[in-house]
Amino acid sequence: MFYFCSMKNIHLVWFRRDLRVHDHAALAAAVASGAPVLPLYIFERDAWALPEHSRRQFDFLMDSLTELDEALTERGARLIVRRGDALDILADLHRRHGIAAIHMYEETGLPWTRARDRAVRRWAVQAGISLREQSQPGVVRGLKEHEDWTGRWTETLNAPRIKAPETIRAATQAAGPWPIAEDFCLGPDDCASRQKGGRTAGVELLRSFLAGRGRRYQPDADRPATADLAGSRLSPHLAFGTISVREAWQAAARARIALDQDGDTTFAASLGEFLERLEWRARSIQSFEDRPLPQAGSGEDFRPVAAADDPRLSAWIEGRTGFPLIDASMRALRETGWLNFRMRAMLIGFASCQLWMDWRLPAERLAALFTDFEPGIHYPQVIAQAGLRGRRLPAVRNPVRLSIQLDPDGAFIRRWVPELAALPDAYIHAPWEAPKAELARAGVIFGQTYPMRMVDHVAAAREARERIASLRHPGRVAPPAAPRPSRRTETKQADLPFRAPRPGGIRRPARGPVQLSFDLGLPPTAPDSRSA
Repeated sequence: MFYFCSMKNIHLVWFRRDLRVHDHAALAAAVASGAPVLPLYIFERDAWALPEHSRRQFDFLMDSLTELDEALTERGARLIVRRGDALDILADLHRRHGIAAIHMYEETGLPWTRARDRAVRRWAVQAGISLREQSQPGVVRGLKEHEDWTGRWTETLNAPRIKAPETIRAATQAAGPWPIAEDFCLGPDDCASRQKGGRTAGVELLRSFLAGRGRRYQPDADRPATADLAGSRLSPHLAFGTISVREAWQAAARARIALDQDGDTTFAASLGEFLERLEWRARSIQSFEDRPLPQAGSGEDFRPVAAADDPRLSAWIEGRTGFPLIDASMRALRETGWLNFRMRAMLIGFASCQLWMDWRLPAERLAALFTDFEPGIHYPQVIAQAGLRGRRLPAVRNPVRLSIQLDPDGAFIRRWVPELAALPDAYIHAPWEAPKAELARAGVIFGQTYPMRMVDHVAAAREARERIASLRHPGRVAPPAAPRPSRRTETKQADLPFRAPRPGGIRRPARGPVQLSFDLGLPPTAPDSRSA
């Protein structure tokens, strides 16, 4: 056991999806109080029983908590770990030690998360405990229509980052045993190529992205065969908070300014695109904060609910639909825990429109496969692709057209659907159109080596558009499929979950008082200053 000197009236820091000591407003406020600080993480059994949560997420979390504990130990504290109901644990700590204040970040999460936080707020008021919640960058709780979201976002992202405390005056408490995945019935490790968690891995990803990997972010991040290299891969670190959004923003903004000055417009444009994606990410979470998940019977669901053993659901989630890009994307996701944004939109759109399944069960199954599951990103995308909300009807994606557009040489398909690898490029996107001789030469036998496509995707898309139009707008005729847009227009307008009109585009960080240096508390790994 790990003990500190006995103290009362402690300031408790409740870590949730903010697993770092750098740029951590809640930790900084607790340390600044001068009171003994108790850093706490609670493993809540009911949370891990939710269908969206999985072993791959748990393993990433454990990596991150291990590094957080090490960072706290270096500063004189220790991460206190507890298992159980959050209210029971907080009440017990209050009885034993007397909690003066609880510091934590607001969390925009699932209905269960929101209900738990409401209960904690009520308990804190009744117990006379000061509950000091810090807002996440870009998320305004109770945002009014007339409020300037963009201004708040820009102000928050340009504010100086908060330095990690050098020392922490720790409260008395046993650190407690750490759980294992089996304690929550999460089963064996099912993600062989999962990203490693922890702040060190996140910082190295950001450094390598800004040092060179991100040069082709703009043209290649949407292509499934190149997205894992050209993309930042920071999504799980932003979701679990090992790196703050502000740290990523300021590092990329500083690098883009330097690239502009050097005349490297290609790399600068890619980082500009990355900065836009960070803003879109925040806007999506804000939209989910304002309008959470639809309730059953709300009129926002009009598809038949799929049973857990529905063969359509099984074929989709296992990558056996007969559509090569769909199957390759799902198999890659199952193996790695990650998929780029375009393919995520395609998967949920296919389940909702071509297969015409109610969004809930597919969304839950898909969420569990994401190491980087973020409710405020995932569910607005699901709602948009299913056509549940919004003035416009959803764009029903054509998986064959997307395959030709984004994986023209079939490299991604051949990697993840090797049973089609011998097909020529002309047929690998729609193998059912291949001549029998080509299929025989490639060793493809429908129903044996590879499934026949589940549906006629063109007819299913047309029927989905007509159904959605008639159900959401009675008397309105669904418009014909729109002409094929450019890749860039299609990406920005159709596949991103939320984008409000705003003048002036992305605002550059102001020079002078804005902090753009990027000291992450780790030694430099490259002489190029733009990578730090």
